[in-house]
Amino acid sequence: MLLTLDVGNTNTVLGVFRGKELVAHWRLTTARDQTIDEYGILTRELFTLAGLEPQGMSGIIISSVVPQLNGTLAGMAERYFGRPALFVEPGIRTGMAVQYENPQEVGADRIVNSVAAFDKYGGPCIIVDFGTAINFDAVSARGEYLGGVLAPGIGISADALFARAARLFRVEIKDPGKIIGTNTAASMQAGLFYGYADMVDGILERMKKVMGTKTKVIATGGQAALIGSASRHIETIDEFLTLDGLRIIWERETSAQERSGGAKTASASGHPKG
Repeated sequence: MLLTLDVGNTNTVLGVFRGKELVAHWRLTTARDQTIDEYGILTRELFTLAGLEPQGMSGIIISSVVPQLNGTLAGMAERYFGRPALFVEPGIRTGMAVQYENPQEVGADRIVNSVAAFDKYGGPCIIVDFGTAINFDAVSARGEYLGGVLAPGIGISADALFARAARLFRVEIKDPGKIIGTNTAASMQAGLFYGYADMVDGILERMKKVMGTKTKVIATGGQAALIGSASRHIETIDEFLTLDGLRIIWERETSAQERSGGAKTASASGHPKG
């Protein structure tokens, strides 16, 4: 079995694969100050609740955008699972050429999502990842990572609104059912929900003018189902796209290592070119 971890700024998602089947998954708050033992004990408890044996893990792969946690998670993998963690970083074989001016600037999660989307849905495609930030990532028909768009996430905007406007309060982010709110809560929900739905569609429309109208659009992340329900362009919502991408990259990297006798080769410009 394979343990996958997608470490984001707000949440960390864990998944366990048996072959290509995702047999268990959990979403946790990313805790930057937890120790190796705290992460290890929590993960082992999750395994126990799911009826999984930690000793049954054949590998661990991690995509992280929180560098200060990498050492902790690497230590957790060694101490509690007896295996080294493979991090998605420059040098790993993703099978995807990266056309960014500086490939090392591309977040690991963006590459992982792009690999999964192209493998599962083909190209050209755009991946919209609703996280702390909203990432729009473009993949060509040939499977090249072209670049993308970064925008503040809906949670960041909501927090800024609550913090800076003295008479406003926190509300649930949801579809209020109408654009014109008749109370403060509904008015705020309308601004957040419809404002972000239209922002997402506006960016996607501009991207599809460049990439072609037949470009597939796949959404993932915490708010994907909510905003995707109001989008004219989002066709597929794939909750576990990132975990699938980690599994695919693990398979490609381990296969490449087997062919080369265990040696890793890195691209001179950062992320590997295939």
